[in-house]
Amino acid sequence: MAFPATRLRRLRGNDTLRGLVRETELNAAHLIQPAFVVAGEDVREEVPSMPGIERFSISHLVEEAGEIAAAGIGTLMLFGVPAAKDEVGSGAYDDEGVVQMAVRALKEAHPDLVVITDVCLCEYTSHGHCGVVGDDGRVQNDLTVELLAKTAISHAEAGADAVAPSDMMDGRVSSIRYQLDEEGHAEVSILAHSAKYSSAFYGPFRDAADSTPGFGDRRGYQMDPANAAEAVREAELDLDEGADMLMVKPALPYLDVVRRVKEATGAPLAAYHVSGEYSMLKAAAANGWLDERAAALETLTSIRRAGADAIVTYYAKEAAAWLR
Repeated sequence: MAFPATRLRRLRGNDTLRGLVRETELNAAHLIQPAFVVAGEDVREEVPSMPGIERFSISHLVEEAGEIAAAGIGTLMLFGVPAAKDEVGSGAYDDEGVVQMAVRALKEAHPDLVVITDVCLCEYTSHGHCGVVGDDGRVQNDLTVELLAKTAISHAEAGADAVAPSDMMDGRVSSIRYQLDEEGHAEVSILAHSAKYSSAFYGPFRDAADSTPGFGDRRGYQMDPANAAEAVREAELDLDEGADMLMVKPALPYLDVVRRVKEATGAPLAAYHVSGEYSMLKAAAANGWLDERAAALETLTSIRRAGADAIVTYYAKEAAAWLR
């Protein structure tokens, strides 16, 4: 019986050989840790649907950020939960809002930590939608864009290194870029949630941010899960409008989209391993159905392999420790 001259198993025999031919690398430098900051004092509370993830008041967030940095994670993405909400999300662009104050505290305590702020109104609106709702019950795109740009400016003035519009309004990247440049913040970069799908995997995040829509859903402005070519169009539009980095969200159900956007644009690309993806792994591990460490690292590696330069993941701090 003839055997093949080429045997790919020869380079799989031990860790050193496997490392020599490994195509995809995963390390702490590729990971971004999301964090929730809440109004109030001495608050540190676990999110029940996201085991291991907590909501922090500012002082505790500063402490947690020190641990995140010590783990080797250099970037934090900040989401705010205000004390009060209204129909126009005014807490989002309040110069003394919870995110603005948190950014100042973080940059003072950890100047080398890169702070990216979420720019959306959903955490701040009483109805839970990502913008101002008109009399017809629909989110008003252009009015919302004005408020998003106002929010981005307030974050930049507080010291944010980058802003991340996640609202999926048309034209918001252009408006934010113009306003940042006009207000003297040309160095602040934009990480655009370019292909953000109307997904079933956001549920735990909405618990953490108290941002579940009070009526209807977000399918009128977030992307249809059936579409992929549209994601490329969205990404290209955001680049044309001035985005510095793109994002596909969620990650695992859309690895094909990650690959398509990366190949089509060649631009720096992040993927968001969202709350539902994280909580599924946590739940399966808690039931003893899989090895959490192995499954989580395999998952993050797959996102990198698909083409993501960076991964926003609630596993960042844990994964950094495992990778060490």
